[in-house]
Parts: sequence; structure tokens; C-alpha cells
Amino acid sequence: LSTSNLFSMLTLIAATSTNNALGKDNQLVWHLPDDFKRFKALTSEHYIIMGRKTFESFPKPLPNRTHVIITRQSDYLAPEGCIVVSSLDEAIEACPKNEEIFIIGGGEIYKQSIDMADKVELTRVHTSVEADTFFPEINPEKWELVFEELHPKDEKHAFDFTFQTYLKK
Repeated sequence: LSTSNLFSMLTLIAATSTNNALGKDNQLVWHLPDDFKRFKALTSEHYIIMGRKTFESFPKPLPNRTHVIITRQSDYLAPEGCIVVSSLDEAIEACPKNEEIFIIGGGEIYKQSIDMADKVELTRVHTSVEADTFFPEINPEKWELVFEELHPKDEKHAFDFTFQTYLKK
């Protein structure tokens, strides 16, 4: 599946530890308000693609975004305004053309989509944690780091973290 004629940009967005951990038991393993702000700023007014378990980890659908949920459950009932599909290809086809589309998780969806992606927006949390879900390795031969911004830990953030943007070479 070639992405070049389907949409302008496919972006993976995630917060991972130094060992690529995303979460444990369907929950994030840290609370970083500045990461949530960046996630909201980047994804608002866009389509966001996610697996069912990621969607179910939210208390309710995220405002100002169209949710595209990938699930194998043919009878899955999602809230009004959400789009339910059975594959990553279907999810991408459900999104408008010529727009930035965000993949927000989980681990299996990231693995399926990393080779199709044009951009990765990563929050690299400077800690190593125990997890059951991981982000795929970013291959420096395929990806170029084009932006990096360090945020030291403070009273609201228990860990140092770095915002990173990678573009496909």
C-alpha cells in the first residue's frame, strides 16, 4: 500500500521511555502534563487512528478529533462520531485525503504502521520502565531526527523528557 497518493502525511505520535516502553496493563506509566499539551496541540482537529484497547483506555473520546478505532470485534459499538474499522488499511482509507493523520497507539498498531509513516512525534521519557507494550525501534538509517527539545523534570514532571521529531529519509 503506497501512502503517497492517499494523504499528505501519516504521523506516529507516542511517549516512550529510553527502553521504548509505552505502557503496562493498558495504561501509561507516567503523568507528564506538558506531553499531554503537546499531544493535544498536534492532534486537535485531525483524525486519530488507534487500536480498540488504546481507545478504551480513555475515560471518553478526546475532544476536537475524529477517532478511527481498529478492532477485530465485528459488533463493536463505539460512541457516536467514532469510526470503527477492522484493519490499518481501512483506517487510513476512512480518513480524508491531503491531511495529516495521527496514529496514537497501541504497540501493535505502531508496529504495523511505522514503515508507512512519514513522521514520528516522540516524547522520549528519560527513564527505563517495566512495560508490556513497546514502541518499535527507530532505525537511524530510515529516519532523520529534525527537532529535539529537552524538558528537565520539575514539580509537575517526575522525569526529564525530550520532544523529538523524526522525518523519513
